[in-house]
Amino acid sequence: MKTIDELLSEGVAGKRVFVRADLNVPLDGTTITDDGRIRAVVSTVKALADAGARVVVASHLGRPKGAPDPAFSLAPAATRLGELLGADVAFATDTVGESASSTVAGLADGQVAVVENLRFNAGETSKDDAERGAFADRLAALADVYVGDGFGAVHRKHASVFDLPARLPHYAGYLIATEVGVLRKLTDDVKRPYVVALGGAKVSDKLAVIDQLLGKADRILIGGGMAYTFLKAQGHEVGSSLLQEDQIPAVQEYLERAGKSGVELVLPVDTLVAGEFPDMKAKAPGDPESVAADAMPAGKMGLDIGPETRKLYASKLADAATVFWNGPMGVFEHPDYAEGTKAVAQALLDSPGFTVVGGGDSAAAVRTLGFDEQAFGHISTGGGASLEYLEGKTLPGLAALED
Repeated sequence: MKTIDELLSEGVAGKRVFVRADLNVPLDGTTITDDGRIRAVVSTVKALADAGARVVVASHLGRPKGAPDPAFSLAPAATRLGELLGADVAFATDTVGESASSTVAGLADGQVAVVENLRFNAGETSKDDAERGAFADRLAALADVYVGDGFGAVHRKHASVFDLPARLPHYAGYLIATEVGVLRKLTDDVKRPYVVALGGAKVSDKLAVIDQLLGKADRILIGGGMAYTFLKAQGHEVGSSLLQEDQIPAVQEYLERAGKSGVELVLPVDTLVAGEFPDMKAKAPGDPESVAADAMPAGKMGLDIGPETRKLYASKLADAATVFWNGPMGVFEHPDYAEGTKAVAQALLDSPGFTVVGGGDSAAAVRTLGFDEQAFGHISTGGGASLEYLEGKTLPGLAALED
C-alpha cells in the first residue's frame, strides 16, 4: 500500500485530503476521559496541514442508530484535536450536508476541519452495498485524496473505511503503517519465546485468536473473566463468576490441542473473589479474598487473578522475546481488583523483548493505572482490529488501501 510519505512527496498543497481517523474516545458527558486515539492521529494530520493540505478529518464515535444523537457528537474530539495541534480546528455539524460542504469549502491551505460523526448517517454502516456506496459518493465529493488512519475501524466494512478509498487516490497514514508493521512482527519471523497474555470478559471474543496462536505462540497466559470458562472446562467450581457454558466444549478442545502441540497454556492458580460485583462509581472497598483457583466458594465470583498467579505470569513473561497482551486480568477499574492487570503491565515493562499492548481495555488500563506509554514497544489503537489480524482475517480497511 502507498503511504502518506509518498503522498507528501507528490505534493498536497491546496488539495482536500480526507483523513479517516479513529476519534472514538470515551466520554463522561462532554469530557474526554482518554484521548489516546486522538493523540495517535496527530502526526498524520499535522504532516498534511504543514504541507499545505486542506485536511478533512472524519470518524465514528459510539453506536448511534444511523441518525444524529447529541450524546455521540464529535465536537469534544474536534476541540481536543485542535488543542493537540495548537491550531484552530473547524467543526461541521453534519457529515455530508450543508455544514460539511461550507466548512470544507472555507478551508485555506494548512487548515483542518472535523466533520460530525459518520454513524449519524445510516449509509456508513449499511450492509447494503448500494446504500453504502451512495454515502461514499457524498463523502468523496468533499475531498481529492483519501488517507486511511483509523486503525481501530479497519476490520469494519463501512463506507468511509472500505468504499471511499475506491473512489479517491488512497494512502495509509502514519498510524496504520505503524500498526501493520508491528502486527507483522507478531506473525512473520517472530522472535522467540513468543508469549501471549489474553484477558477480558468473554472467552468467545478470543477463541478465534487462540485457535491461530496455538500454532504460533510458545505460551498463552489466560486471565480476566474468560479464565473462569477455562477453569470450569477443567471441572473446577467457579461460583457466580462470569461463565460462558456454551463455550466449554471449544475450550476443552483447545486445552487438549495445546497439550499435544507443546504450547504452554497457563491458567490462574489462584483468584481474588468477592460476594458481589464492586461498586464501580463509588470505588468503595469490597470484600476480596484470595483462594486457590481449584477451590472457589460456590457463592463467590472471581474478579482478578490472585497474588500467586501474578508471580507465575511475571515469570512466564520474564524471558519473552516477543509479547502480545490483549485484555485486562481483572476488573482493573476498581482498586481492589487492579493488581493483576498492573502485574502483567509491569511484567511487559520488565521484559527484554518487543512488547505490544493490543488496544481496547488493555490500552485504557495502561493509561488508567499510570504507566508510561512510551516504555512499551507499541500500544495499539485497535483491539478488535489487532485480534482479527492475528486471527488471519482479511481486514476490509487494509484491503481497500492496497493498490
